[in-house]
Amino acid sequence: MSDATRKLPDGRLRARGLGLPFPGKTGQNNSITDIPGVEVGYTTLIEGSGQLIVGKGPVRTGVTAILPRGKETVPHPVWAAIYTLNGAGEMTCSHWIRDYGFFFGPICLTNTHSVGITYHAATRWMREHYNQNALGIYNWAMPVVAETYDGYLNDIDGFHVRQEHVVAAIEGATSGPIAEGNVGGGTGMKTYEFKAGTGTASRVVRLQDEEFVVGALVQSNFGFRPQFTILGVPVGRHMTEHVMFTGEDYVRHGMQEAGSIIVIVGTNAPMLPLYLERMARRMAIGIGRTGTTGSDYSSDICLAFSTANPSPRTGDTSIGALTYTPSDWLDPIFTATVQSIEEAIVNAMVAAETMIGCDDHKIVAIDHDELCEIMARYNRQPLD
Repeated sequence: MSDATRKLPDGRLRARGLGLPFPGKTGQNNSITDIPGVEVGYTTLIEGSGQLIVGKGPVRTGVTAILPRGKETVPHPVWAAIYTLNGAGEMTCSHWIRDYGFFFGPICLTNTHSVGITYHAATRWMREHYNQNALGIYNWAMPVVAETYDGYLNDIDGFHVRQEHVVAAIEGATSGPIAEGNVGGGTGMKTYEFKAGTGTASRVVRLQDEEFVVGALVQSNFGFRPQFTILGVPVGRHMTEHVMFTGEDYVRHGMQEAGSIIVIVGTNAPMLPLYLERMARRMAIGIGRTGTTGSDYSSDICLAFSTANPSPRTGDTSIGALTYTPSDWLDPIFTATVQSIEEAIVNAMVAAETMIGCDDHKIVAIDHDELCEIMARYNRQPLD
């Protein structure tokens, strides 16, 4: 196991660094960036403290950019599909993806009220960055932008995300190990009433004689504490301090979760859009393994993409051909998808640090020592 699977670039521990025995073989960095060509960048905005003054702060937000094909200047399609477990949220370009089965350009994640400026900025970046002569009849841009709500900690009505922040996240995107927790669009997010945010994980799958990578990145912001489960252990029933809601709240809300999750899952295996949709549907199993039931107030949206078959979008003079993975080979990819999403959520929580935001609202980080003690009590042995 490489050091990057256990530790973040700044040396802090990830879930595997705590010894949590997640199954499956990870990629080199246990990250969505293990998919060749994929890059991830962040802009993190943390300013001010104390009383909320709309337009001034405190600010606890940001932007995450995922570039499935890096910063290529000639855009090639990324074959894709979307699955919505619960639709109390937004992901732009979804209608195009559902009808055409592909998109091109960056994927950006931010807070609920910054979708517009993020879309505007990503569109401008695409128009300025891509070789316009290569766009042919598709001489336009339609980036993917998705959101979760960070208004408990962040001055969300202050509209602090600006065009330059989006561009900085896109331009700063890199391959290799990436940060997790309180970064990018995940800066102000929580999960199961612990601080969370951005998390990632990957799996290597073998299809006959060839290996491929499945990788997930989540912006995690969902769940009530009593639901929280890791590897079958009812962690949330034991970790009862610093909860945001009381038992009375759970009854009043009918266990409805206040939050959402955006899942981006990709692979370099050749996948048809129909099979990518089947892959995306495994999101429900991946997040469900952590305890959620997917409430009415939660936005749970997954985008699945494949970087295989990078054929030109226009200008072909003959009927094209695609390689694809047969449907009866998909089980290892489905397993890898579920495992990557589950671990990415826990990685987001393990990496996150306690944060105080608007009106001194506080969301605590999960206690690593207590978590490990609970897992040991249930005989979840550390990895070698």
